[in-house]
Amino acid sequence: MKIFKAVIPKIFLVIISSQIFFNVQGVKSAENIKIIYSIFSRTITVESLENFAQNGNSSDKLRRIFKATGSSDIEIRSVLNKDFEIPITIASKVVYSEIGSVFLKRLSSIIHPPKATDEITGMLALRASLIQGLNLGDEKINLINFFKSYPTKTVILDVNALSKVMNKVESISELLEFFMNSPLEKIKSN
Repeated sequence: MKIFKAVIPKIFLVIISSQIFFNVQGVKSAENIKIIYSIFSRTITVESLENFAQNGNSSDKLRRIFKATGSSDIEIRSVLNKDFEIPITIASKVVYSEIGSVFLKRLSSIIHPPKATDEITGMLALRASLIQGLNLGDEKINLINFFKSYPTKTVILDVNALSKVMNKVESISELLEFFMNSPLEKIKSN
């Protein structure tokens, strides 16, 4: 009987806590992109970025950020709207492969959730965003769908880390070219 009395409060606690935890609405997509450069940061909304990509309309804040890139609005819109077509099954195999995990871990130093203290968290968020973005775009993904599919309310874009990677762009493009040509054929056949 004592065991029964000890179990009832625990069952009650589990029922109450499950109602609290399982009825919480989850974040469905990123709403903000926080761009960090050195000690400075600016936050833009994914909605304003999408509006710019679709219509060319931009807020003053967005215009100032784009001006700092030195690229024309046409070039920026082209990058934002560029679709990459990848079947979800192949993308899933790639992002769960060893080389895909290495690539995502490195990319997680550039794009990651706020307060992420490890590479794994960023890697998991990137993986989820890529797969969900492909699903959202019917096996096509662009930067807007990528951000709309990111699993946290805010996405951090670290410009310092991006600059370091851009200095090595030649070796990364060679790696991507190799990765896109030969290994994908093996993955498609599996």
